[in-house]
Amino acid sequence: MKKIAAIFKNKDLVNRIFFTIMILFVVRIGAQITVPGVSTTGALQEAMNSGSALSLMNLLGGGALSNFSVFALGVSPYITSQIIIQLLGKDVLPALTELTKQGEYGRKKTEMATRYLTLLLGAVQGYGIIKTMQNSNYINLSLADNFWTYAYIVTILLAGAMLTMWLGDQITEKGLGNGISIIIFAGCVRSLPTQISTAWNKWITNNVALSSNLMIHGAFQFALYILAMVFIIGFVVFIELARRKIPVQHSAKGGGASMAKASFLPIKVNSAGVIPVIFAGSIMSAPSVIASFISSDAANATWLKIFNYNETFTMPWFNDQHWQMDWGLLIYLALIFAFCFFYSELQMDPEQLADNFRKNGSYIPGIHPGKETERYVGKVLNRVTFIGAWALVAIAALPIVLTISGVFGNDTSLALGGTGLIIIVGVALEINAQIDGLLAGKSFEASREGI
Repeated sequence: MKKIAAIFKNKDLVNRIFFTIMILFVVRIGAQITVPGVSTTGALQEAMNSGSALSLMNLLGGGALSNFSVFALGVSPYITSQIIIQLLGKDVLPALTELTKQGEYGRKKTEMATRYLTLLLGAVQGYGIIKTMQNSNYINLSLADNFWTYAYIVTILLAGAMLTMWLGDQITEKGLGNGISIIIFAGCVRSLPTQISTAWNKWITNNVALSSNLMIHGAFQFALYILAMVFIIGFVVFIELARRKIPVQHSAKGGGASMAKASFLPIKVNSAGVIPVIFAGSIMSAPSVIASFISSDAANATWLKIFNYNETFTMPWFNDQHWQMDWGLLIYLALIFAFCFFYSELQMDPEQLADNFRKNGSYIPGIHPGKETERYVGKVLNRVTFIGAWALVAIAALPIVLTISGVFGNDTSLALGGTGLIIIVGVALEINAQIDGLLAGKSFEASREGI
């Protein structure tokens, strides 16, 4: 209660919260405006609840794809562009690598390159989504089926994606938290009340008029459902907050003598966050997008089922039915596992870290500076990431496994979305940390004024 009272007493913080809410309100309005000339079918909503690659895009767009709205692309092209630029900046393109070392000027140039790439990827992704949804009978076009119609729809989707990106930038600058993360966070939170309400109606309301045994059984199922959700949230919070602390000594000079200050280098268990899940989902959806450029027959090809993690499939070169399994799920989880290591290396480069330690006169007790420090940090990072990667794989696989197993019957909307919970918990912790920082800054200013 004291923290809430302190928040309302802080005028700057209240303004930031109000501004963020207003921007999210604009995003929700845009998410309800369907692209002119396009009508959705009932099959689209079922696809959004199936845990497919489209449902992941819907999550990143704050639920806008389920209406095929002007914000249907969401921030997915921007996130993918950021990852690609980061990868290319790691000694792949020398010019881009040089920009990353030029401070604020390099950051602005890199951000501009990210936005140009967002336009390109957004156009490709927009056209691919249109063709994919048409081939799956998720949408119908009331306009002529020609080049200009597709160009018109893609332009609207691109404009919506760029506007969403701009709104996210406004939240980052004038609001609370990282704008892109907040927009995704709002889309994830939006589905939770509906999900719990659906579970209540399925297991409680629908059994009230039936026998008492069914009522008790339904209440028990609903209680287990809520407990499972609480357990998953607790597990995600534990993974997000878990850190491996490496002791670090900092050499300093004071009063003519050399002194050492101790601190810790924290390495998060899940340092990659939800990025591996997003990137793996983008790769899984890429084959169908590419096939849609070729022809409608190619887009409906049997081999594309390999990349659908909601279907079992027998490889063409195996005739034995024992080889029939969910290959898409295996590929998806393998990509997540690999990207966890890859993105963790991007977030914390052991070579750069060892170099910074050497420049600042810092060292790890018992470890020689330079190459030995680099090898030690790399080894610890790999061990910690190994645990985090398995945890992220388990969380990402949960809704897919529950959907395939039929635990919730035909109602796939009840599947507990692990990816959404990772985003919700991660962003909530980030917002809480920023609020604490703003309140601490305010109290520090007040104490200085009182001196």
